[in-house]
Parts: sequence; structure tokens; C-alpha cells
Amino acid sequence: MIEKNDPKRKELCEKVIETVKEQDIKFIYLQFTDIHGIIKSFEINSKRIEDFMQDGENFDGSSITGYGAIEESDKVAIPDPSTFYLLPWRTKNKVARIICDIYKPDGDRYEGDPRGILQKVVDKAKKHGYTYYCAPELEFFVLSKDTQEAFGLSDMRGYFDYDPYDINEMMRYRIAEYCDAMGIEIEALHHEVAVSQHEVDFRYDKAVESADNTITLKAIIKTVAAQNDMTATFMPKPFPGINGSGMHVHQSLWQDGKNIFYDESDPDYISLTMKKWISGQLRHARAMCAVLSSWPNSYKRLVPGYEAPVYVAWGFRNRSPLIRVPDFHGKPSAARNEIRCPDPAGNPYLQFAVLLATGLDGVLANDIDLYEPTDQNVYHFSTKDLEKAGIISLPGSLREALTEFRNSEFMKEVFDEEPFKNFYYAKLEEYDAYRINVSQWERDRYITRL
Repeated sequence: MIEKNDPKRKELCEKVIETVKEQDIKFIYLQFTDIHGIIKSFEINSKRIEDFMQDGENFDGSSITGYGAIEESDKVAIPDPSTFYLLPWRTKNKVARIICDIYKPDGDRYEGDPRGILQKVVDKAKKHGYTYYCAPELEFFVLSKDTQEAFGLSDMRGYFDYDPYDINEMMRYRIAEYCDAMGIEIEALHHEVAVSQHEVDFRYDKAVESADNTITLKAIIKTVAAQNDMTATFMPKPFPGINGSGMHVHQSLWQDGKNIFYDESDPDYISLTMKKWISGQLRHARAMCAVLSSWPNSYKRLVPGYEAPVYVAWGFRNRSPLIRVPDFHGKPSAARNEIRCPDPAGNPYLQFAVLLATGLDGVLANDIDLYEPTDQNVYHFSTKDLEKAGIISLPGSLREALTEFRNSEFMKEVFDEEPFKNFYYAKLEEYDAYRINVSQWERDRYITRL
């Protein structure tokens, strides 16, 4: 990540300009996300590269969700030269992409830029000497084009199934190749539990870099699927009766080059800082759920029985609570926790922003009540057991999550007032569109019975 006023920016911009000329790159995609996390992109002719790298590019943001009203629509995309890469699938006519920060014409940062919201929280952590690292695990479905249905299953395989001649196996290899070409270090690729479901994991990095890598990886996955006449979807729950797609996020906090989630004197090797971090996230879990699981369909995934978390609790190894501490074999650099309710359909900049902000809130608090871990299967708890243990549930719908979000002064502080309203109303509009729809399931179930 290189911001507008970073002293290293000039040198990196010069390298970009030199590469564009040497590689004879014709066009450059300028990319950013709307408030939902949908990638927005427009191209500039590379002949204008010097002016663009210095001054950015003006555009009309009035039709981009979350980017303000028409009377304040003018925006400026300022390129981050550290995100410049050639698109590896464009081999004949070379095209590059660069991720941009969004500014206003007067030179001030646009408050509603999701990347800027994350950068603001990162800067707050930096002032306290902290660096946040995270690594998302992206699950997704690859669907074929069916003659009878819009989208059909592309395979009937299960968890870790292997077939070297299968088209999906070859697609995962191509995804890894493209990731390598665009600076993303893949750690694992495999078939997931559900039929036609896959997972790709990349190496942990700082928050903004991980968010950049997340939107890049999603674009790569969709591109490879399209190359094979298929569709890749990050929809959290495309089919009933099988597992949905989550985006578990592994998190660690570092200071002075050391992972401060590790404590060799603790029986479980986790520090008080990690326990406070977890407690901070659990304290704000219901409010930030609207950001981590941000679509009406997200809440079809967050139900018991499909390895998705439902209850606001934490534990070791056990996958039923919201947050778990995986076995890191006492290795200091590997000490981490994993939050399991985010899904890959959300905006990673906003998701990582609320995760960092809520965890930091716990770490910096002097009087936070620490949540005790539970290693029992919370799915099997009765209502009485849950109440005795002080365990509450995540919201059961986007509407419920949005109510928690709206009533949270902390979320308003993380977003800032206008972006907070923009996010809330954009998601409320999406929920209303969902709420007034009548599904085929309802017709099949009720027309003859009622």
C-alpha cells in the first residue's frame, strides 16, 4: 500500500511508467470498490500514463452505490502504484490494472471510499504501535450452464476429493498461476465439503494488502470460470441442504516485529492481548455482523448444522463458536484466532476495518470483561444452557443485523457519519428488495395448503 503522500510513491510511479512503455501496454484498468464490495473499473489509454500517475483521473461517482448524491458526484481516482500488475490472461493485447484511492476534487480524501475507511483504522492501530495481519479463506461454487436451470452443479465431489483430469482441478491450478503472476502467494487450494464448492487460501498480509488481494483473487476466480464456460459465485448460500460459502479470517496482532497474541507463560500459549482482542470482537459481534455478513442470503448460511457459526462465543479447535483459536503448535509467529461468520460476498475493506476496530477496542480497553472460552459443541446447547453460559446468538436476518448496526455508536465511529448512513441505507434497500419477493418455495408450499 502506497498512499498519495508517501515519499516512496514518486519512485514507484516512475517504475510503473517505465514498465508500461517497455511492455507496450495499451490500456490500464483503474479499479476500486463500491460500498457493497463490487469491483468498479474504467480504462485509460496508456499514452496518458504520466498525467494519470501524477494527478489521478476524474470520474462521476453519482451512480456508484455509496458514493454520494449527484450534487457531490465528482471524484478523483488516485492510483496506488504498489498494486500495478499486468493481467496474465490478456496475452495478446497487454492490459494492466491498478487499484485506486478515491479523493474529492479539492484534494481531500473521500470519506466513503471503503479502502480509505480501512486505511483510517490501520492508521489508528499504527499510532499505538500495532500492525494487524489477516488471512481470509475464500470459499466459492463453480457452476455449469445447465439447459434446464440457469446454473447447475459442475461436479459431485466432496471435501479434498482429487481427480487430476477433472476440469475443476485444472481450473484451480490456473487460478494459482494467475495469482502468482499478480503477486498473491497461494498456500492451499482444494475441493470443499459441498458439491461444486472450492476453497483458495493465500498467505497472510497487512490489512489493506489482504483486502487488495481478496478483490484481485475474486476477479481471477471469476475469470478462470468464464474461460471454461462456467460461473464462479461467492453467493453465501446458493443451494439449500448443503454447506454455504464462508470467508473465515485468521487474525494476528504484531508490535515491534513480534506477534503479541503469543505468550509462552500461558497454558494455551495465548496472551492477555489476544483474549482482550477476542472479547472486543465478541462485544461488537452483533453490530458488525451486518458488515461481515452483508446480504440477505448471508443469513441462509448462518444456521446450525452446516459448519457455520451461530453463537457469540469462542473456544479452541472447536468450530461451532464464532471465534476459535486453532492449534499453532506453540509457534510464536503462528499464534492467531479465526473468526468464522464473514462471507466472501462482502466488501473486504469494510470487513477488515470492523474486525481491526473491534479487536483494537478490546485491546485498548482498561475495563473489558473477558469472555471465557467454551470447547463444548455450542450447537448442542439447549436454550437454558446458552443462558447459563451467557451466550447470545448472531442476528438471524440482515434486517436484525442492520438494526444492531444502526444502533451502534461504535460502528458509526468506524465508518464516519455519511458512509455509515450510505452503508445502512444501501443494505436496507437490498433487504427490502428481498423482503417483497415471493419465492417458488413459498408458492409450492402454500398455494394448495392455505
